[in-house]
Amino acid sequence: MGKGLAHITPELKKFIENQKIFFVGTAANEGTVNISPKGTDSFRVISETKIVWLNLTGSGNETAAHLAKNNRMTIMFCAFEGKPMILRLYGVSKIYHERDSEFHEYLELFPENVGSRQVIEMDIGLVQISCGYAVPFMDFKEERTTLNTWAVKQGKARIKDYWKDKNTESIDGFETQIFDD
Repeated sequence: MGKGLAHITPELKKFIENQKIFFVGTAANEGTVNISPKGTDSFRVISETKIVWLNLTGSGNETAAHLAKNNRMTIMFCAFEGKPMILRLYGVSKIYHERDSEFHEYLELFPENVGSRQVIEMDIGLVQISCGYAVPFMDFKEERTTLNTWAVKQGKARIKDYWKDKNTESIDGFETQIFDD
């Protein structure tokens, strides 16, 4: 059975800062459930009960569509080295787009990235840790640079065109609100 906490402890913050990947789970009230792996330097602990992460341009935009319908979100980290542990953060989220002042305030926390699409802020209601005994050991080799290289090659104008083509609706047809209509 996992252990529930009301906030991120200093030890858990350190664990989070050392992770190379995290997983985001969202769902609207109907339709598909989405779980997305996230990498690069895109996650920040703001306080014991608040985190933000930078959502980069991708082939879909399910998280944004789901959060527009239902603001629940779960984030999961797994220890692939060292002591086994699974860490889940449960909470409610807000999504900030380029048109929002919060987007630009939070964007300063991350390395510059042409593919920056949204910033997601989550207020944590529950922190849960569990054993992770079945999570395999895996060695980190290096970050993939493919997404960032692609974004730089596209440039901001072409990325916005890509958003229009690929990022305005979820696979269930829900609006992502990426553009202010």
